Amino acid sequence: MAVRYRQDVSSRPGPHELRASDADRELVVTLLSEAAGDGRLTLSEHAERSERALAARTLGELTRLTADLTLPSGQPIKLYPRRSVLAAFARERRDGRWVVPEVLSVTALFGNVVLDLRDAVLQSQRVTIYATAVAGQVRLIVPAGVAVEMAGRSFMGTRSVRGRTMAAGAAAPGGAVIEVRTLTLGGAVKAVTVRRSRWRSGLRRSLRARAGGQ
Repeated sequence: MAVRYRQDVSSRPGPHELRASDADRELVVTLLSEAAGDGRLTLSEHAERSERALAARTLGELTRLTADLTLPSGQPIKLYPRRSVLAAFARERRDGRWVVPEVLSVTALFGNVVLDLRDAVLQSQRVTIYATAVAGQVRLIVPAGVAVEMAGRSFMGTRSVRGRTMAAGAAAPGGAVIEVRTLTLGGAVKAVTVRRSRWRSGLRRSLRARAGGQ
């Protein structure tokens, strides 16, 4: 069983090999335009990178075009090398356009972790998150329409699901499911479902318009 699982996982494409969407290309083209506008790229560099961005097929191709333009936290697409998140006496956050692996280990040790999945790319239709909170908090922000399962053990801690989160059995055919397996010791694991704000929808429409006008 373990050997079969490792073979199955190793045969799946990594984050860099995942196919890029039109929205991913738009995010990169927007950053390239900003970089040309403030002098980080010359006009020829901007033209060359924009052409490559529009022709890119994978997320890895896109991230290489912006790696030297901004810090990791400001990248339009974030590809984290590890399948784990640790906040020890600190705060960690994953948000924006980032790839969520099929299995993710999250630990908050006297710290706080926020996983914002609203614009994330799920590597599988079913994602399992092992959330451990020791005198800390793990918070998941889940987009509407995604089912959440939460189970596990709690010792003087809490776990909760809030908002209009769909039950796993009620998920639409082909819909994503987030399974959260918790272990809390004086900590908390929370999942909250939010609708995409009008501001986010308007921003995405604006990005599409800007990309189309270039």
